[in-house]
Amino acid sequence: MSRPMVRIHDLSDDSITDREMNDKEFADYQAAQEAEATRQAEADAAAAAKAALLTKLGITAEEAKLLLS
Repeated sequence: MSRPMVRIHDLSDDSITDREMNDKEFADYQAAQEAEATRQAEADAAAAAKAALLTKLGITAEEAKLLLS
């Protein structure tokens, strides 16, 4: 698997350099990807729990908003 590319734009001479991520950049990238996947899984679980509760109560999301306002 090739690593993601990094683009460096040097404004002093307007040059652009594209290169693969180095080991540290790639490790940081992977950690960020894992953190985002975890965050998304938690958000999905929370949404599923909310939908299950609304179904159990027999109300819609709009009705719940009315109750809580």
